Amino acid sequence: MAERVQQPPAKRHCCRPGYNPACRQGQRAGGILCGGSGSAPGSSGNGKTHNPESLLDIAARRVAEKWPFQRVEERFERIPEPVQRRIVYWSFPRSEKEICMYSSFNAGGEESGTSGDNTDESQLPFLRGVTLLEGGWVDNVLQVGFHLSGTVTDPATPSTPELVCSVSVSFDRCKITAVTCTCGNKDIFYCAHVVALSLYRVRKPEQVKLHLPISETLFQMSRDQLQKFVQYLISVHHTEVLPTAQKLADEILSQNSEINQVHGAPDPTAGASVDDENCWHLDEEQVQEQVKLFLSQGGYHGSGKQLNLLFSKVREMLKMRDSNGARMLTLITEQFMADPRLALWRQQGTTMTDKYRQLWDELGALWMCIVLNPHCKPEQKTSWLRQLRRWNSVDVCPWQPRDALPPDSLHRAIEACDLHWQDRHLQHIIASDLYANYCYHDNQEGSLFDSRGWPLWHEHVPTACARVDALRSHGYPREALRLAIAVVNTLRRQQQRQLDHFRRHKKELLQKGHTSITNMEGWVGHPLDPIGTLFNCSSVVSRADLQRLPVQRLLGDGESYVALAVETALIGLGQQRVMPDGLYAQEKVCRNEEQLLAKLQEVELDETLVKIFRKQAVFLLEAGPYSGLGEIVHRESVPMHTFARYLFTSLLPHDAELAYKLALRAMRLPVLESTASSSDLSRPHHIVSVVPNRYPRWFTLSHIESQQCELASTMLTAAKGDSRRLETVLESIQKNIHSSSHIFKLAQDAFKIATLMDSLPDITLLKVSLELGLQVMRITLSTLNWRRREMVRWLVTCATEVGVYALDSIMQSWFTLFTPTEATSIVATTVMSNSTIVRLHLDCHQQENLASSARTLALQCAMKDPQNCALSALTLCEKDHIAFETAYQIVLDAAATGMSYTQLFTIARYMEHRGYPMRAYKLATLAMAHLNLSYNQDTHPAINDVLWACALSHSLGKNELAAVIPLVVKSVKCATVLSDILRRCTLTTPGMVSALHSRRNSGKLMSLDKAPLRQLLDATIGAYINTTHSRLTHISPRHYSEFIEFLGKARETFMMAHDGHIQFTQFIDNLKQIYKGKKKLMMLVRERFG
Repeated sequence: MAERVQQPPAKRHCCRPGYNPACRQGQRAGGILCGGSGSAPGSSGNGKTHNPESLLDIAARRVAEKWPFQRVEERFERIPEPVQRRIVYWSFPRSEKEICMYSSFNAGGEESGTSGDNTDESQLPFLRGVTLLEGGWVDNVLQVGFHLSGTVTDPATPSTPELVCSVSVSFDRCKITAVTCTCGNKDIFYCAHVVALSLYRVRKPEQVKLHLPISETLFQMSRDQLQKFVQYLISVHHTEVLPTAQKLADEILSQNSEINQVHGAPDPTAGASVDDENCWHLDEEQVQEQVKLFLSQGGYHGSGKQLNLLFSKVREMLKMRDSNGARMLTLITEQFMADPRLALWRQQGTTMTDKYRQLWDELGALWMCIVLNPHCKPEQKTSWLRQLRRWNSVDVCPWQPRDALPPDSLHRAIEACDLHWQDRHLQHIIASDLYANYCYHDNQEGSLFDSRGWPLWHEHVPTACARVDALRSHGYPREALRLAIAVVNTLRRQQQRQLDHFRRHKKELLQKGHTSITNMEGWVGHPLDPIGTLFNCSSVVSRADLQRLPVQRLLGDGESYVALAVETALIGLGQQRVMPDGLYAQEKVCRNEEQLLAKLQEVELDETLVKIFRKQAVFLLEAGPYSGLGEIVHRESVPMHTFARYLFTSLLPHDAELAYKLALRAMRLPVLESTASSSDLSRPHHIVSVVPNRYPRWFTLSHIESQQCELASTMLTAAKGDSRRLETVLESIQKNIHSSSHIFKLAQDAFKIATLMDSLPDITLLKVSLELGLQVMRITLSTLNWRRREMVRWLVTCATEVGVYALDSIMQSWFTLFTPTEATSIVATTVMSNSTIVRLHLDCHQQENLASSARTLALQCAMKDPQNCALSALTLCEKDHIAFETAYQIVLDAAATGMSYTQLFTIARYMEHRGYPMRAYKLATLAMAHLNLSYNQDTHPAINDVLWACALSHSLGKNELAAVIPLVVKSVKCATVLSDILRRCTLTTPGMVSALHSRRNSGKLMSLDKAPLRQLLDATIGAYINTTHSRLTHISPRHYSEFIEFLGKARETFMMAHDGHIQFTQFIDNLKQIYKGKKKLMMLVRERFG
């Protein structure tokens, strides 16, 4: 609230032409205490004696509540002063409830204030005001007529000095109509100082000095007294009032001034005039500023929460039947309409954010409550309708996205303006607990009473529930409950008639094999939240322990408000309804369903509620197209997974068969199923939709699939130890769940449950886990999945827990489950590991059988994918000579075509490591044939392989080296690599490996003048020459020194030839001649090489 320092303007002019001074003799000087001679009756000084209330107080209190004081003055020519005092006394609010409502977001003090996210309840204005009052910080309290003033002191704290605030409050007809405070605080609601002063007057009226309105006191003064009064007033406050006093004096002395044209003078303490609206003070400017601020924050800093708290405050005002509720909502709506983001979103063609749309939904729901006020005046409703239409016609009005067809938030309220409460049947329902007709025959579609004679109310369900919400919101809880019971009874009757209709036409409908949605606009997720409204209306009554209400007689035998609320929620949640279009609407369906289920989970089931659950479960299973769990469901109906999981866990302890039947029916997800022929009735989840076969835009599909997975996991957990039920649940999962990640999660869940540490493994559940794992392998075999390796490793672990036969089985059918790489590198390798053998406690025969299967798998994989599986196959077949030879032959066959030099080098190194140097040599030569190193690839990763291959050839003997050098010369053009190979070959004698087995090694170093090293030397010199010319083509000065070093290495290689000095000199001369333009470089060449 923005507390203004200046006093508010006077409401009316006061003059007393019929004043009779005889009535006030002896009472002209000062005032009396509120609790003095005319104090509130019924109490005495010692608080023990209770006297009956006087007729004067009874009448004065009634007048003070209903009549503006001006009407009292006009009605009676002469009002005795004691009567005036009692009217003034009783005109101040007597309840703290409204003061609390206007000084905090929540009447219970549970919410934070608007100024921030402070969660310290002691800092709420109302509670701070109570603290100031109880601490004795309120002083100088004075009531003059309808005006209360005083000072409130904020005590000093370590961080703030003491602050004395001057507070004044105007009031009329038991409402505070204006407040001011010098604290300077700006907020929507009253500050703590206003609260403290107001509560002082409420709690300690006998300590407040009360005076009549100041105009009455002035009228009693003589001319001299008046002059003295004015002069003293100016003297005390001359700096503040002197300019105003002089201006008023000039105007009064001027005969033609405006002030002299008006009879009487304003009195801020004289109470309200006849034309004044009687409402609590609400600072409109601050409401607008705060809403504007919250909207500008765009949902950050808790602004969405603060706006919802404002909406709650509107509901609180409506419940108190406070006219400021509609006034405050009007101010909020104006700021929403002025939000610049609306125009921006419209211009950009984008939709508003979800949080913002939720706020608009609540705004629309509140306007529905206001226009449906059963006691609003026709002119009020007309005014609201005009206002709503004006807002709805603005271009920036919030539109739904193009794929969402429901009307916008305000349009529902506009339509609701056409509703009325004049229907006699409706009036009887809400007016009486005894309204019934026990002789009525319920045999018509629109019957007014059911078979028990209890009233029904036939209306569009959301609209009927909006009436219930409006009654509750406007403070008519009993009337709301009566109408809610009538609506629920109507739903029950409709449900039974739908069930009877389906049973009569079941054969015909099943032969058609398709269905239509009976409710295109579902109750759960509806903007008006009809089911939530009915649930709250009934459950709040039970929580408040109001079972003694007369309306209890309209409940059946053994029924309670809790049972009524629960059955209502079950009816709404089980309704078959089409999935709405658009992300926001679909998310709202999920959110609303979860909210209802959360409320249901707070209810403890008793025998009565279990009967209701059984009844509703049977209906859901047998009601056909009217139920979301019927045999036939529309392809695009909202899935029941979340609801069914709640029903399953609730029914399981009481009726397991029914629980499983319902949950298994709910597992289907028709929107992901392909359509089937109408004659295929064996699989009801494949029913043909009446709409064209298309894949709808279900934005919440991932959430829906996760809920389907949760339902399946719940059933798996419950079915542990029951092989029949586990098999049934497994079949349902395999048939209905299509997401590999969710099936994998279920497999993991089943594995964890089956292998709990506190019990022996459940082999049946382990087999279910394995079956689900195998399904995941098949689904993901031909698709990319980043978790694939994790899935494969987990499957092997699961199969290991099941037993050796499971491992053997997955290896026998590996080609349907794994890629060749997975089968060899993960599956077979893990199976052959020591940890697996120890885990399974295998004997020698079992080990050999398992190893044989692994070797067979390895060879098959090597044949299919030699590039990636050959090495693994060789490793797995090491202990079986025939298998190893077979694997080696596969490598040789694939080397010519399908394998790269990297793969061949790797296998060749493996062969050398395993003691097969000649085979390694063979594979190395095959690899060399695929290699090509250009002159500038002196850091190529294959260089080490080439050096290793040459070293291997050199160690095997001269013949092997002679055979490999031509391959090197052909494949390698890099001079530095060739020179490195050349040096290594000249350092040791060839045949070191064969020398261990024969005497072929002569012990002499190979000559560079003879084959095969002569060929290598010539190739190396040629490579240096070619590389030199290539580098000189694009050389820059910063590379000159590096180039000189390169020539130095080239000279070392040239010098290895018997005529190398001559060749190198000719080479240098050629360079100086060809590249003589590069003078600086050639100068460096001469300095180094002559």
